Amino acid sequence: MTETDFVSLKEAAAVLGISVRHARRLVNSGSLTQVARGVLVRDSVDRYLMSQRQGRTRSWAEHTAWGAIAILSGGDADWLGPTQTSRVRSTLRDLVDPNELISRVRDRAQVQTFTAHRAAVPRLRAIVLRPAMNALGIVDSGEDQVDGYIAAQELDNAIRTLGLRADPAGDITLRVTDFDFDQVRKLVSTSVVVAALDAATALDPRIRGAGRRALAETLEAYR
Repeated sequence: MTETDFVSLKEAAAVLGISVRHARRLVNSGSLTQVARGVLVRDSVDRYLMSQRQGRTRSWAEHTAWGAIAILSGGDADWLGPTQTSRVRSTLRDLVDPNELISRVRDRAQVQTFTAHRAAVPRLRAIVLRPAMNALGIVDSGEDQVDGYIAAQELDNAIRTLGLRADPAGDITLRVTDFDFDQVRKLVSTSVVVAALDAATALDPRIRGAGRRALAETLEAYR
């Protein structure tokens, strides 16, 4: 990494439009990556920025976020219950801006990035759930890259057995969730919504644009 890969805590706060105190809380929660006192990894700031809407949209709890994804995908979200399902449906009908949806469901998983020996990548690809990005016209990531979902209870074992090393600029992106992984597996494998949400917060503007267009079309169709 070079000096341009880092920003000060004050600079990060300015980019995000928040106070330094708030930025420090994001560091403490793991949302932003700090490499030294007051020095943050720029990529972690960019990723966080991409996952937020410019505003104060409140995110849904993890199980609610997955429920919204299921509903937008044309399925049911039995785990929410009738009253909560009705509220989620009503909110989704009112959403116009894809950024609002991105912000609402951002807590569906915690994003962590790693590096690993090249030999570990095929084994990792076999255990994570990867959305069908090709449905958005996005080609599969390179053979050394992985981006997918993993159950929270499986993360430590994957780190240990595959020799994963935390790295904010790494090519391995794991989206860690505590939600019922059978439901996650079903949605990741069948829903373009999951792929669009992941793409919509990518650093690559082409991928990000494809994801947001797909989300806009999904919201329009749902209304």
